[in-house]
Amino acid sequence: MRYTTFGHRTGLRVSEYALGAGNFGTRWGAGAEPDEARRIFDRFAEAGGTFLDTADAYQFGESEELTGKFIAADRDHFVLATKFTLGAAPQPGISTTGNSRKNMVASVEASLKRLGTDSIDLLWVHFPDELTPIEEILRGLDDLVSAGKIHHAGLSNFPAWRVSRAVTLTELRNWAPVVGIQHEYSLVERTADRELLPMAESLGLGAALWSPLGGGLLTGKYRRSAEGRLNDWGRVVHTESTGQKTAVVDTVLAIAEETGVTPAQVAVAWVRERAARSATPLVPIIGPRSLTQLDGYLGALDIRLEPEQFARLSEVSAVPLGAPHEKVADSLPNIQGGDPGRVIAPAPPVA
Repeated sequence: MRYTTFGHRTGLRVSEYALGAGNFGTRWGAGAEPDEARRIFDRFAEAGGTFLDTADAYQFGESEELTGKFIAADRDHFVLATKFTLGAAPQPGISTTGNSRKNMVASVEASLKRLGTDSIDLLWVHFPDELTPIEEILRGLDDLVSAGKIHHAGLSNFPAWRVSRAVTLTELRNWAPVVGIQHEYSLVERTADRELLPMAESLGLGAALWSPLGGGLLTGKYRRSAEGRLNDWGRVVHTESTGQKTAVVDTVLAIAEETGVTPAQVAVAWVRERAARSATPLVPIIGPRSLTQLDGYLGALDIRLEPEQFARLSEVSAVPLGAPHEKVADSLPNIQGGDPGRVIAPAPPVA
């Protein structure tokens, strides 16, 4: 396992995988029993993993409870990230969900108790709630940093324009900075290439990438049965609903056969190669429900795709960038004097 700082706005050092703990527990009706969750955690730690990602909503609080027990013997060794917005109760309450300062503070205090710790290394705002002003969110996060309840803050599943505005506000008002973003990213969900990832690279934000297997679609298992997240959760999954997704799965399976590894490892290896080419650290969040699944993820650490294989996967999975990106690309030859490789220098200042 290799290590990196989480973006360029912090010295927080994390492992190249984050262990997503959404499967720690069974209160959702599916997941890993506590003993299996413990084995998953231990194997991840033995492999050098230090970055843990959970949420108050995961398994209605059970994920945080188990994670807290697992890290108790060596708390400071791990980078602990959790989230708030959705609440930990099976039935959401009007005052126990959302991003208001009231719910933020109450949620963090409850998470600290479940996790058995006095501070959270990275607190994510799980989702925008479309109600709370971004100034209230950022000031609340700044207060939590000042109080020592959290060390860093990030925005999860926020659109790029909201993140950009948040970063600007923290800089202007000298509040605790937004250090990273978290969003879905895989060979079957690459819309983050339009705005989110270019923004993260430009602003030096770390990016945690969830669901690198497309909810299991990229393993090829749903061509055999619906067993897995598709059947157990019925959400946060992809199906072969478009010709492009079918073509992506076909290509993953073909390269898996060429290289003698599993389709899941091919899919993760592509995300890791994409991360290696990024100007800012990108960290895949892996979410195994069994030790076997975790071993597959760990095996992907030793896989290197051939340049031609990476290019094939990138091409078949590419998403249209849309306006204005495509129009700008079309206009570049004219802007640069007819030569796409020539950059026109700015005119010297007038004396």
